Amino acid sequence: MKEKPAGLKSGLVSYGDPEFSLFLRKSFIKSAGYSDDALDRPIVGITNTYSGYNGCHRTVPELVEAVKRGVMLAGALPIDFPTISMHESFSHPTSMFLRNLMAIDVEEMIRAQPMDAVVLIGGCDKTVPALLMGAASAGVPAILEVTGPMMTGSHRGERLAACTDCRRQWARFRAGEIDREEIDAVSGRLAPTAGTCGVMGTASTMALAAEALGMMLPGGATIPAVQSERLVHAEETGRRAAALASEGVPPARIMTRESVENALRVVHAVGGSTNALVHLTAVAGRLGIEIDLDAFDRIGRETPMLVDLKPSGTKYMEDLHRAGGLATVLREIRGLLNLDCETIDGRTLGQVLDAAPAPWQQDVVHQASDPVFAGGAVRVLRGNLAPRGALIKQSAASRELLEHRGRAVVFESLEDMDRRLDSPELEVSDDDVLVLKNAGPVGAPGMPEAGYIPIPKKLAARGVKDMVRLSDARMSGTAFGTIVLHVTPEAAVGGPLALVRDGDVIRLATAEGRLELEVDEAELARRRDEWRPPEHPGAERGYKKLFLEQVLQADEGCDFAFLKPGPTADSKPGGGVRD
Repeated sequence: MKEKPAGLKSGLVSYGDPEFSLFLRKSFIKSAGYSDDALDRPIVGITNTYSGYNGCHRTVPELVEAVKRGVMLAGALPIDFPTISMHESFSHPTSMFLRNLMAIDVEEMIRAQPMDAVVLIGGCDKTVPALLMGAASAGVPAILEVTGPMMTGSHRGERLAACTDCRRQWARFRAGEIDREEIDAVSGRLAPTAGTCGVMGTASTMALAAEALGMMLPGGATIPAVQSERLVHAEETGRRAAALASEGVPPARIMTRESVENALRVVHAVGGSTNALVHLTAVAGRLGIEIDLDAFDRIGRETPMLVDLKPSGTKYMEDLHRAGGLATVLREIRGLLNLDCETIDGRTLGQVLDAAPAPWQQDVVHQASDPVFAGGAVRVLRGNLAPRGALIKQSAASRELLEHRGRAVVFESLEDMDRRLDSPELEVSDDDVLVLKNAGPVGAPGMPEAGYIPIPKKLAARGVKDMVRLSDARMSGTAFGTIVLHVTPEAAVGGPLALVRDGDVIRLATAEGRLELEVDEAELARRRDEWRPPEHPGAERGYKKLFLEQVLQADEGCDFAFLKPGPTADSKPGGGVRD
């Protein structure tokens, strides 16, 4: 059997003469100062996701150098290459709109350039799933290194970190509790260091889920971005990547049905972001693994939420790191995990846990017998308003609103909400249900984090802190409140959400997992006949056209249809089978 080309000889440019292709490649790369000895070694690619727009990735250049050091110490050649970089608050219309574009970029650059393994460096919300999606499709041995969470700041003696505190302080400003001068002062203290959000937002959740998946070296999810320990971990990642280059372990050997189930369980145990379900569905989908919502719901009912972190608790990611990181959580739910899963460091998950430091006294991760929240951090809802499901992060909701029946106050679009939400003429009370349509994958487009509908200003001024809110949008993992998200099918493709009108009664029954629109079928049929899909100006060409034609719904991960392989037999975590 002919040996597969490696190193600089792999993936040669098609000039019709392989030897000339290699000669030309060497000639041009030597202009960067490489010797023949260096160019004869295995190559480890390193994704460089630095961007001046991305404060979460400010330390990426340092991480690249640390990874390079580890690769060279192990005798391989590191070469970094740029990929798309996205920051949640700097990506119009939303970073989710660009996640699949980044995944395509990563996949094709891994395929196009010679590398025997690749180190994936990312951090901000959508970068980690995009990296994992691209690497899963490319099939080259891959290992993840995240930028790490930021440290906390302080304002008038109060500890702060982005971005749960961003939302809480902004809500105080909208309610008139603090003035413009103070909110401006707060804005300079919410993100005091480089790194991702310091709470259990999407970035933190995806880092922990990726470690549980086995795609990151142990301990890497929680190390703060600015600590020297983060650079040491990056160096170790480089060393391991060099070994992967010779071992040839593909991502599909690590990201299996069983390891995906472990990751989903960790999302519940840490009180993770609802976004994680969309992202893990997309990552798994690249490998033909389908995630069943009912199985995810069952996993949640089995798994206690143990981590006391904002928005479901009181503490921050640096506290979780001091408490022992993910290993402390996994130790408490060990009996629920698939311990035979292979991890990227060559050991099984069970062996990794056996080798973890002994536990010590801490107050961040609760014991399984004394959870922060029981019954699943995230609950799946179904009913005539969400035939293919919706989600509610019940651990971050107001307990008294989890069972609620109220009158719908409907906003037809993001623009409509922006125009009318704070109008004194808006007819709304705190018992109503705020409904936002056309903010899903197709409707927005890109399914922005608009599900955290602000409390109307006139209610906020009266002290209203929470209401039931409902949409086909997403919500930041840093957000809190009684918020129903990911209603599927979305309004823009004709889902039942499109038919909701002002004054309709909506019933939220979280304990039953139900979401119902109390309107008779004859009236809904009449409305359906009148419904027309929204228009999308500027969708005649380019990426927006591709996105609208190919994006899947939330329950399928919002990936592009043409990027997914067909499902494999017995491919769903939890054994779920979609009808």
